[in-house]
Amino acid sequence: MSAGSRVRIGDHVAAALAAGEPVVALESTVITHGLPRPRNLEAGRRLEAVVREAGAVPATVGVLGGEVVVGLDAAELERLAQAAAEKVSLWNLAAVVAQGADAGTTVATTLWAAHAAGLDVFATGGIGGVHDAPFDESADLAALARYPVLTVCAGPKSILDAAATLERLETAGVPVVGYRSDRLAGFLVTLTEHRLPARVDSPDAAAAVLLAQRELGLSSGVVLSNPVSSGLEPEEFAALRERAEAALRGRGVRGRDATPFLLAELAAISGGRTVDVNTRLLEENAALAARVAAAYRRLAQAAAPHGVSA
Repeated sequence: MSAGSRVRIGDHVAAALAAGEPVVALESTVITHGLPRPRNLEAGRRLEAVVREAGAVPATVGVLGGEVVVGLDAAELERLAQAAAEKVSLWNLAAVVAQGADAGTTVATTLWAAHAAGLDVFATGGIGGVHDAPFDESADLAALARYPVLTVCAGPKSILDAAATLERLETAGVPVVGYRSDRLAGFLVTLTEHRLPARVDSPDAAAAVLLAQRELGLSSGVVLSNPVSSGLEPEEFAALRERAEAALRGRGVRGRDATPFLLAELAAISGGRTVDVNTRLLEENAALAARVAAAYRRLAQAAAPHGVSA
């Protein structure tokens, strides 16, 4: 898959790819919709710095003036953080691009863009998944099944049905691998009760899973579940979630608006503690993704004579 005429690869990303350097894709809805100003811009800059410090080149993806940009520069990142931007997934990407709008990219759209640009690894906070009530299923799941990119995340967002999300990923053939854990990460809570079929304990081992996935000709991506180092206690989060879901029902919020509403409500009733955990896990995921991307470039280059392209 190659980048189309509506996709522009940033100069620093193009140079890194040409030089065979590791690159990590970063989504931008955390900047446009995930955090309040000016914390959103600070977080965007910090995530890029974390990727660089860990040995890779950051490629924050966003939509500017109807153009998908893989690797925003400093001025473009600031514009997106300050703009009244849309939130774009694959189902509305074409309409937003046709309108010439600015937008932050979700997990699904960032995965598509990363694959189009030839990137191997993507870092985010938590992936979308399945809501139990009212029922809603994120487009992230279909994108994880379609684009062979390794996604480093802290599991599904905590307000989702983790068991149902894990089952849908299994049905779609998406390997979910625990990083130094046998259980699925719980986003704001460090771990869930759900066991995973595989684990790895190093960036090299994680990169080897992606390499094997591609050597086998399997078309889906890989989810690397990375538990946050210090999350909320399960009992505390359960109480917060109950209050947030009561507010959701009281206001009649449904469908795709449910997740952002619940996350905002959790931030408000926790006094910002959930935002602190979210910020921490984003940085931890970005650092791990950079190390996995570097490991993958080494493995893929070594395997190239055997038919696997670096």
